[in-house]
Amino acid sequence: MTTPAEKSTGLAAPFPVSPGPVPPALAQPGAGAPETASLLAADRRAGTTEKTFLGQLKTALAMFGNRKSAAGLIILGVFTLVAILAPWISPYSPTAQNLGATLQPPSFAHLLGTTHIGEDVLSQLIYGTRGVLVVGFLATIMATVVAIVVGVTAGYLRGWKSESLSALSNVFLVIPGLPLMIIIASQFEDPPLVVIAAVLGLTGWAWGARVLRAQTMSLRNRDFIQAARANGEPLHRIILVEMLPNLMAIIASSFVGTMTAAVLGLTTLAFIGVIPVSNLNWGTILFWAQQNSAFPDYWWWYVPAGLCIALLGVALALVNFGIDEYVNPRLRSAGERARALKKRGIDANAAVTVVRTVPSSGTPSGPDPESTSA
Repeated sequence: MTTPAEKSTGLAAPFPVSPGPVPPALAQPGAGAPETASLLAADRRAGTTEKTFLGQLKTALAMFGNRKSAAGLIILGVFTLVAILAPWISPYSPTAQNLGATLQPPSFAHLLGTTHIGEDVLSQLIYGTRGVLVVGFLATIMATVVAIVVGVTAGYLRGWKSESLSALSNVFLVIPGLPLMIIIASQFEDPPLVVIAAVLGLTGWAWGARVLRAQTMSLRNRDFIQAARANGEPLHRIILVEMLPNLMAIIASSFVGTMTAAVLGLTTLAFIGVIPVSNLNWGTILFWAQQNSAFPDYWWWYVPAGLCIALLGVALALVNFGIDEYVNPRLRSAGERARALKKRGIDANAAVTVVRTVPSSGTPSGPDPESTSA
């Protein structure tokens, strides 16, 4: 039997056509399509599964999933626990005096020694952690909120409104922060922690606002923002729903950097004596050590406080490095490649690369000492 297609082309069919029933496998949608199309369709079906709360939480915390961020968060967690449990883990009251044990080096009775009036340095260090973290977090939250409001609004709007907010950020960016903090803090006889945090937040939001403004200006021309604007969505929904999720990594990085600056600002104000000594923190420990000529003989008085400041800075820097690796695709791919090589026992930073030989059986053998290349 000759089909109409064979009559028009003059070619014979490669196999006889049977008018039998269609197999069930070919009756399904997409049956008979190329293998690549079938695989793509399967991937789409797998990707359209319903998102669970744990999956969304894992996606939101993906920037903290690498080892650098994890190490930084662990150190921050330890400091937070010390600040919360200070009344229970502190061996003495931070203001308890023992005139019979002044300027004592570390011992079993006083693990970090004593001050010039017999105060326990370890107890002061533990209670000082609370002041540092409270002021640091409060100042950072205030500065981050102002930076988001000013930066995102200035980046989305156009015309004089955007230029006015940008000029405001530039003014606060060039104002010397430390003299302004000294002037404002000196107006209070005994400023509470909220006032100190407000002063630090007031002087620390401009840089984050500049970064968010630049990134928002890039986002406002994207297709999904244009589509939301064309659908008539209000401004607050475009900013909160469409833009902020795409700015979370930059906001997190700005949060970490602002907290670092806030902690350094607090300890600096305390060290130079602007903050009253009743507000115990690591900076006041260094202030009293400097006032009583503890440098360099009585090292146990000032070294632990300096190490705590440095360790907190390292923790924040590790978190920031992890966020940078998540945000930057080049750093992220390089980190994933290095971790994959490390799992295979290959050091990506080694000067000599080990060449693994594969025998005829197909099972990789161990490194061949003679098969290395510089």
